[in-house]
Amino acid sequence: MGGMIETLLRGNRKFRGEYAADERDFLERLASGGQSPDALYIGCSDSRVVPELLTSSSPGELFVLRNIANLVPVFNDPDSSVGAAIEYAVVHLHVPHIIVCGHYGCGGVKAALEGLDKERGLPSLFEWLSEVRAAAENVDPALEPETRWRRAVEESVVFQLGNLPTYPAVASALAAGKLRLHGWVYDLHTCSLSVYDVNKHAFVPASALIPGA
Repeated sequence: MGGMIETLLRGNRKFRGEYAADERDFLERLASGGQSPDALYIGCSDSRVVPELLTSSSPGELFVLRNIANLVPVFNDPDSSVGAAIEYAVVHLHVPHIIVCGHYGCGGVKAALEGLDKERGLPSLFEWLSEVRAAAENVDPALEPETRWRRAVEESVVFQLGNLPTYPAVASALAAGKLRLHGWVYDLHTCSLSVYDVNKHAFVPASALIPGA
């Protein structure tokens, strides 16, 4: 076998011998009692952005949906994996929060900014990233490239937040006051989060929202 797969399997053995051994009672309660996560986290599949690490969350606290560029397509296909995860989290798990978390340096957003012609040979990826076009086109093209990329990442998160209420389950929970939506952006370089402030129509440092931080 060898290589990365063996490394991953050895990692599981280490996990069982260390974390799982130390937290046996906690993990057994999770296994026996079912899940009751505090939030649905919708994030990018980027291997560098690990939601449980960047939020210091324990198993069972986040219901995680990850895809390329953390997209929430407008509701039009009840069989989609995104819709299924959203409906399960909101209707069956009754999560009180949905977080859409993008990240600066997102390759999917950059591809949409630069045009998707080079992805035409990859039909699934081309179709998926077409969902980012509207956000990318909403950013001033005169901006310096790096700044424009960052703004497009932020704009995309805002677009996904706007798409969430097109799902009937989300709209119903919002109307009942049982659900809140949150937009975040993670910075790979500083490991910090920015949070979308609806009143300011801008992303602000998460540290500014934490009392005593």
